[in-house]
Parts: sequence; C-alpha cells; structure tokens
Amino acid sequence: MAHPDDPRRDEGTETLKRPALKRPPMFRVILHNDDYTTMEFVVDILVRFFHRTQTEATRIMLHVHTKGRGVAGVYTRDVAETKVDQVTEHARESGMPLLLTMEPE
Repeated sequence: MAHPDDPRRDEGTETLKRPALKRPPMFRVILHNDDYTTMEFVVDILVRFFHRTQTEATRIMLHVHTKGRGVAGVYTRDVAETKVDQVTEHARESGMPLLLTMEPE
C-alpha cells in the first residue's frame, strides 16, 4: 500500500460513464369518425380509457366529428397497442364500429 505522502499515489476517483438513455419511440392513437358510433360513446371512451376530462373528451370528439380523425393520446408502442385493442374490444361488445389506429409520432 502506498504511503499517503507518496506522489505516485492515485487520488483520482474513477467515474463510470453511463450510456445516454434514449426516449422510446412514441405512437399516436387515432380515433376515426364513422356514421354510427355515437358522440356520447366516443366521449365515454376518451374519459374511461384515455383518462381525459369531460371537457377534453368533448373537444377531441368534436374534432374527430368535424375533421374525420383525431388523436386520443400519445404512448409508447406497447401502451398504444394495448389501448387500441382494449377500446376496439369494448366498442365491438357495445355494438359500435369505432375504428382506432396508431401511427408513429
């Protein structure tokens, strides 16, 4: 062991460099307008599955109704796929033809 006064003694602290974390790619969950799914159902979906307030859900629903499509939320791939599957299943069980898709952000 080197003496504390020995000039050859290495006092430096080695720092480990961590690789920079990359943010995972994000995906938009898109609601598509149709002539059969009710506006109330779309608002309910946005509140229940996408955790939107009633006001946000109504605004998004009206955007989808007037523009033909709108973003329900933005998530990682796995979460977006799960949301699309859950909402599609719920819509079919409720007799609604609501179409949801996802696309890269």
